[in-house]
Amino acid sequence: MAYGEMKFVFFGTSEFGAIILGKLIQAGIPPDFVVSTPDRPAGRGYAIRSSPVKIVAQKHGIIVRENLEGSKPDLIVLAAYGKILPKDILDIPKKGALNVHPSLLPKYRGPSPVQATILQGEKTTGVSIILMDEEIDHGPIVANSKFQIPNSKIVYPELHDKLAEIGADLFIKTIPEWIEGKIEPKPQDHAKATFTKKISKEDGRIDWTKPAEYIERQVRAFYPWPSAFTFWKGKRIKILKAHVEQRTLIIDELQLEGKKPTTLQDFLLGHKDFTLP
Repeated sequence: MAYGEMKFVFFGTSEFGAIILGKLIQAGIPPDFVVSTPDRPAGRGYAIRSSPVKIVAQKHGIIVRENLEGSKPDLIVLAAYGKILPKDILDIPKKGALNVHPSLLPKYRGPSPVQATILQGEKTTGVSIILMDEEIDHGPIVANSKFQIPNSKIVYPELHDKLAEIGADLFIKTIPEWIEGKIEPKPQDHAKATFTKKISKEDGRIDWTKPAEYIERQVRAFYPWPSAFTFWKGKRIKILKAHVEQRTLIIDELQLEGKKPTTLQDFLLGHKDFTLP
């Protein structure tokens, strides 16, 4: 089967998927249609919002659905869809379902690999494309690409977007080769698998018994959500930027509950009794 004869569908929801979809379209590899999660209320006003993937698709005139609706694509391409595809869906495409994951699998399977990469102080990461099976991030590897983290100050949004771009480039290279049968998928070493969990707001709470280096990584991993935070006089304080000097955490920017972000220096002008736990 040649690429021009192929019918493929893109599954995605979040900003990670939106970046990848946008680059696929720009590269002349648009899907026949997109499957994304339904519009839902979000934000303080609970206004109905479309997913980032849906917004990109509609911008380029691509049909968006909530399921396959009886369609039988030759290939499914998935990026940060947010739902597990059941076996009856995975069995539909002749060429299977390819999923891109922002880690070097089998390391950091699950929903928060980018945060885990920063939290653990990794110097190298990357993206993996797998042939999906019924288990999460478990299928054989079709392609991967390593990425050397350029500096020790990288924050979640920066690493997230970079890995999405790498994932898109890898898809652009891999999809035609996969369709033409030029790639033999390689099983993961499941004995080496590590797992991440869904991030909750409470994960941002700082444990001050942890080393300063870990807390500084926590600040970068959980920026801008849920943010690393602590409490002072009963109010939540987000630590937005920090660095370490001689094993001591130095706060550069923080935000008191109900107030705007400010530097520590300016904060102390109005809160001279402020101390960390």
